[in-house]
Amino acid sequence: MEEHLTVGRVAELACVSVRTLHHYDEIGLVRPSARTVAGYRAYAAGDVERLREVLAYRRLGFGLREIADLVDDPDTDAVAHLRRLRALLLEQRDRAVATVAAIDTEPEARAMGIRTPSEDQLKVFGAQLYDTIGSAYPATRRTEPRIAARVWEALGDARTVLNVGAGTGSYEPPDRDVTAVEPSAVMRAQRPEGAAPCVAAEAESLPFADRSFDAAMAFSTIHHWRDPIAGLREMRRVARRVVVFTHDAHDTAWRDRFWLIRDYLPEVTGLVAGRPSVQRLAGTIGARLEPVLIPWDCADGFFEAYWRRPEAYLDEHVRRAVSLWTRVGPEAEQRAVDRLRDDLASGRWSERNGDLTDLDAAELGLRLLVA
Repeated sequence: MEEHLTVGRVAELACVSVRTLHHYDEIGLVRPSARTVAGYRAYAAGDVERLREVLAYRRLGFGLREIADLVDDPDTDAVAHLRRLRALLLEQRDRAVATVAAIDTEPEARAMGIRTPSEDQLKVFGAQLYDTIGSAYPATRRTEPRIAARVWEALGDARTVLNVGAGTGSYEPPDRDVTAVEPSAVMRAQRPEGAAPCVAAEAESLPFADRSFDAAMAFSTIHHWRDPIAGLREMRRVARRVVVFTHDAHDTAWRDRFWLIRDYLPEVTGLVAGRPSVQRLAGTIGARLEPVLIPWDCADGFFEAYWRRPEAYLDEHVRRAVSLWTRVGPEAEQRAVDRLRDDLASGRWSERNGDLTDLDAAELGLRLLVA
């Protein structure tokens, strides 16, 4: 006989009220599969597993409707949910670290008689991952014209374009009427003079009416979104065409092809494991997938950009402009850098990867979604 837990015991273990569990049952979010002899709700192991996922997403700030979509996803099993939750918790940790770092500076400033401006005091609690890495963007994150051409071509004849998760606006087409959306204050502040107007908002809740734009684009940003599926649906809602530049993190061959992950930074595999597959992302908006090769001299310093220029990864400024280096943690980062430096000095890197010097471009899992 399968063991069941009473509603009172579940509430006690999960630190929620019985009333909350009743509500979840009434709306169909978590329905106990059995009843006691006295008619009370009783939870089987599968019910408890689902409740665990619901409560984890709830405590990360997701709404109940969003949670229902996540836990009912037929393409995501219990292990995939755990990986996704781990990735979200790591991002939450990074934000907390950034907030703590900002708070730590204030006592020292006050000791010197410096008063933190009111706006800066409030910004501490809006810190996001981009606010941690954003200051390094101007030095290494620039538009790569060959990739930009692919994105702009995919926009077709769209005249009005919404750029979601726009950052500093590197890939915004200069010949279109662009509106940008960017939640990070640090990134918004670095948008150049004359750049498209930028709205402080998140992808999952775009403040625009249905079909407000000819096209919506998102460049190398959806891995930072709290809920990529919801964000893509929002893009589809507000625009007739959608163009997204992202990465196929579920391609195991990519991990073997890219020497940085294979030989030095395997932790990246765990960080991307919880993301929705690129096939699911494409299916959400009815998009086709197009591979995007990375030129050997790529101007934009994203994570894979220096595949033929390994010395670049020894540069602190290069690493600080890529969120993955922040997310793997300082110990893994230092270990990877030390090993790479040793291998470059000894010639071991060249021995393992000498064939790369003959390539002008590499296929490392970058994809364009066009719908």
